[in-house]
Amino acid sequence: MTLEPGQSVAIVAIGRNEGARLKSCLRSVCDGVRTVVYVDSGSDDGSADYAREMGCHVVELDPHRPFSAARARNEGFAALMRVDPDVPFIQFLDGDCDLVGTWLNEGVEALNERPEIGVACGHVREIYPDASLYNKLCNMEWQKTPGIIRTSGGRFLIRREVFSAVGGFRADVIAAEDDEFCVRVRRLGWKILQVDAEMALHDADLSHFTEWWRRARRTGHAYAHVASLHGKSEEQYFVRDCRRILLWALILPIMAAIFAPFTYGWSLIFLLLSYALEAIRIYHRGRMRGWPAIDSFQYAVFAVLAKFPALEGFIAYHWRQYRGQALTVMEYRRSSSGT
Repeated sequence: MTLEPGQSVAIVAIGRNEGARLKSCLRSVCDGVRTVVYVDSGSDDGSADYAREMGCHVVELDPHRPFSAARARNEGFAALMRVDPDVPFIQFLDGDCDLVGTWLNEGVEALNERPEIGVACGHVREIYPDASLYNKLCNMEWQKTPGIIRTSGGRFLIRREVFSAVGGFRADVIAAEDDEFCVRVRRLGWKILQVDAEMALHDADLSHFTEWWRRARRTGHAYAHVASLHGKSEEQYFVRDCRRILLWALILPIMAAIFAPFTYGWSLIFLLLSYALEAIRIYHRGRMRGWPAIDSFQYAVFAVLAKFPALEGFIAYHWRQYRGQALTVMEYRRSSSGT
């Protein structure tokens, strides 16, 4: 018997102090699928209680162990296997996202039609892209070309057996855990498909430069961590990204400063020109993608600027490793409860 898409899919949603965003997320999924598991990472805004009221199976993570999205998804999957072990497909979703109503049809159809596809994802769009410049930058960042891709992001539809075979996420990877996970998915021979269909509406809720900076810092930390795990593989995952961070935010500025006294300051001017040329390159790439000129310009400027907080995150990862410190979650925006 062929199941309807909703009857063949379970949801694992994760969140921490998402407030109204979580309520919207759960309302978008609770009536359309067979099982919903919500995993809460120490919220103090009543998120877990609300999820129970919505009929979700709720997992509240032990606060004595470090929180991470990877750990939350793993424990959500484990809970799902206890209550619904035969579900064919699992949609992972973050608590700041709404699932688009037509997505499960599109995603399940893609997995049913192409047995080599282990993971399917669709387009993610910001709900309020014009609320702030930083929301708009996120909206541009989410845009991907349909087809076979390297990584899905943290919101995706996956075959149950693929998640089990991979062994889930690495719970100690606190950012870019989706990239690390997808590396191992592809090593087992499965492919990851970007479907040309809308999957989720995301609410970044970024309104301050400091939030954007912390998010970029988190990205640098993620590059360093995943490169340390998979940088020596054939594809040298994230190695190039780390090198670019070091080049643009550390090596070139240091060289310009060293040579400044001998070049009467011209080395500093050449440094600024190098940043401008890099921004122009990124600007033209945006225009090739069909972005408006102003959007391409803003994206280019912030892409160059992001190298500096990313360097901060890169150094933070290696300092933590040197000190033997546990890697704890790096939050970058205020929570709904103000924490």
